[in-house]
Amino acid sequence: MSGALGIIAGGGGVPLRLAAGAARAGRPVFVLALEGFADPADYAGHPHEVVRIGAAGRILERLRAHGCRQVVLSGAVKRPSFLALRPDAGAVGLIARIGRAAMGGDDTLLSAVVRILGEEGFEVVASQDVLKDLLSVPGPVGALVPDAPATADIRRGIEVQRALAAADVGQAVVVQQGLVLGLEGVEGTDALLERVGPLRREGPGGVLVKLLKPGQSRIVDLPTVGVTTVRGAAAAGLRGIAIEAGGTILVDRAAVAAAADAAGLFVVAIEPDRFPAQEPAAGA
Repeated sequence: MSGALGIIAGGGGVPLRLAAGAARAGRPVFVLALEGFADPADYAGHPHEVVRIGAAGRILERLRAHGCRQVVLSGAVKRPSFLALRPDAGAVGLIARIGRAAMGGDDTLLSAVVRILGEEGFEVVASQDVLKDLLSVPGPVGALVPDAPATADIRRGIEVQRALAAADVGQAVVVQQGLVLGLEGVEGTDALLERVGPLRREGPGGVLVKLLKPGQSRIVDLPTVGVTTVRGAAAAGLRGIAIEAGGTILVDRAAVAAAADAAGLFVVAIEPDRFPAQEPAAGA
């Protein structure tokens, strides 16, 4: 599609990769760096502006002014309270249109945001539609693979995450020796890893399992794993990370693999519905 690609950018490296990839492909880019989440200095090489997350009216106006018809929502954003939002006049109207979804879980709210953007004449596209190599493929990311005890923890993590995510609560769970050490809530994965570190038990370390929620849209808020995740898992005493193949964004696959190998962790992309029902043989 012609016209500039609008990128509403939160924190992390994915929005920057999207901007660079689109620019390499010859497509104009306009970045709205969300204040307090994205670092505007990262986008010095691209047309960009800083905007408050509550300034929805201005966001729409600036996207239109730059000829954006397609928009990507990318990057980490912590959901603000309504009081902290400080909505502008345009946002007040949009919140009324979003209705009760504003009080729901993140997936419910984001689905409503995508719908409203569509009603405003924008097409919200997925990050992986802009950069085809973002998503993980089945198999190990680094040199290490899970053994039988880790496989059992992954299987337990899948069961727990499915029950948790059905309520639109979170994407990640940490399991060690069958015991759930922590569930992801509003704090995000990095904070979850910080929280479970002091809870680790003696013996083999646990596993972070991070998956799509059942029925979750693949347009926004896909699970994302990067070097920071690997370092957080290592600091928490975990022995590995399991992510969903085809449903998880790897911020930089080579860097993730190198960081995992250096930390002695496995990172493996799995297909949850086909994950082995039986533990592998010892040493597998």
